[in-house]
Amino acid sequence: MILFRSLALLFVALLAVAGPARAEVRVDVTKGRSAPLPIAITNFGGDPAGADIARVITSDLGGSGLFKPLDPASFIQTPEQMQAQGVQYAAWKPLNVPALVTGQVVPAGDGRIRVEFRLHDVFAGNQIAGTAFTTAPQNWRRTAHIIADTIYKQLTGESGYFDTRVVYVAESGPGDRRVKRLAIMDYDGESNRYLTDGSQLVLTPRFSPTAAEVTYMAFANGKPRVFLLNVDTQKRELLADLPQMTFAPRFSPDGNSVVFSMSENGQTDLYVMDLRSRQIRQLTQTPSIDTSPSYSPDGSKIVFESDRGGTQQLYMMSSSGGPANRISFGDGRYAGPVWSPRGDLIAFTKQQGGQFFIGVMKPDGTGERLITQAFHVEGPTWAPNGRVLMYFKERPGRGGKTARLFTIDVTGQNEREVLTQSDASDPAWSGLLP
Repeated sequence: MILFRSLALLFVALLAVAGPARAEVRVDVTKGRSAPLPIAITNFGGDPAGADIARVITSDLGGSGLFKPLDPASFIQTPEQMQAQGVQYAAWKPLNVPALVTGQVVPAGDGRIRVEFRLHDVFAGNQIAGTAFTTAPQNWRRTAHIIADTIYKQLTGESGYFDTRVVYVAESGPGDRRVKRLAIMDYDGESNRYLTDGSQLVLTPRFSPTAAEVTYMAFANGKPRVFLLNVDTQKRELLADLPQMTFAPRFSPDGNSVVFSMSENGQTDLYVMDLRSRQIRQLTQTPSIDTSPSYSPDGSKIVFESDRGGTQQLYMMSSSGGPANRISFGDGRYAGPVWSPRGDLIAFTKQQGGQFFIGVMKPDGTGERLITQAFHVEGPTWAPNGRVLMYFKERPGRGGKTARLFTIDVTGQNEREVLTQSDASDPAWSGLLP
């Protein structure tokens, strides 16, 4: 069940700040490569859950590649000492650690817990941020992600991406009898659960803007069909009961429409359905294959792939339809475009010279950069801050191909595997949870 920040947390309070609210310590995220910022993240005192919360915060920030958590064995004070004596900044300075995170978990008196955290600038000798959350004990993991997002934003100036979910295709079984189920998890692979039972092959799941619904393609009665699924209730409905094949769905930024491909009479075009009226409107009309549409963040444009020029390339058009302009002109074939939440870049898959690549380019097609390559990489999806991409990578092996999820910074640095319970493909990253 989704933990709504505004309802289930019930109480969020800014703790007293002893110094200036703006941090002097800062991480420059504009550089392609820079040394990660040392940070000390102490166990949160008061409750056994405090150590788990600190562990998740450490994993979030360390995994971003922008921070270097210190070994707890080097810490100068215990949580109990800091609670009794306060933070002894002079004692921490010899560790050359600019940022220090402290906190505690205490009973709230009604079965809930109160989680407090503070972020300190060790060199300036003051507190620069602090927040308290009152929530149910089972929400400790999400609370840790929210705290990590708060620290990330305070020290980088950009929004974090830890309090998010990923929906993906969980794969199992031999290659000729592959079972593909929809699954959902926290961005870091935890809290995994399945949304479908594997009786139908599923592909290309995509979140709604609120992360409450998923649209995806499934083979129903042997034909591709687009479905909508409520994440919490798991209620499923057919997007449109049409005789034609429908696939490659994606929500509009306002969540009121779904754009998708439909094949009819030997050609594949883009269509959009208004989810309120259920009216369908055709956007393209060519004898080629137009598919994999993705909206710009403001909803005004759509980027998609098409072979209308003879090879698989990327095109841009108004979201209301009309003429389309080609934006990819490099060697190879381009597919799977997806617009960054910031609107500044479009990620894509590229096939060239027997290799697959994940790359990015500006919306006008300039500035193309290939940030990772492998035997087979595909399905890029953006973190909500537009800084990190997730995708899946297939590797050949004796028992057949294996598919795994990976994340990478938009600069091409810090590639990391996201551990899943089975093979995984077609990830889709949610926005920050409401």
